[in-house]
Amino acid sequence: QSFKLLGFLDVKNVPCARESVLYGSLGSLVMGLGHFLATSRVRRSCDVAVGGFICTMLGYWFYCRYNLAQQRIRQRMLQEGMKNRILYEGSYLDPEKEQTGSERSNS
Repeated sequence: QSFKLLGFLDVKNVPCARESVLYGSLGSLVMGLGHFLATSRVRRSCDVAVGGFICTMLGYWFYCRYNLAQQRIRQRMLQEGMKNRILYEGSYLDPEKEQTGSERSNS
C-alpha cells in the first residue's frame, strides 16, 4: 500500500523518503517540545516544530541521497572490475598473472 506525502512524494517507492519523514517528525517533536519547555510559548513552539521538521527532513534527505549515490558508484565500479576480471582472467592481459622470463623477452 502506497502513501503519498503532499500528493506527489511516494514514500514507499522513493529511496530515503520514509526515513527522512520519520527523522523529520522526530526532529519536529524534539525541537518543538524543547522550545515549549524553555519558553512556554505555544504558538512559537509550533513554528519551531514546523521549522525543525523541514530542516531535519531535508538534512537527512540530502545525507541519505549522497550516501546512496556513493554506494551506487562503488557498486558500478565493482561490477566493472568483476567483468574485467572475468574477461582478462588467464590471458596475457591479466594484470595478476606473473610474467616469466621468456614472456618478458617476447614483449
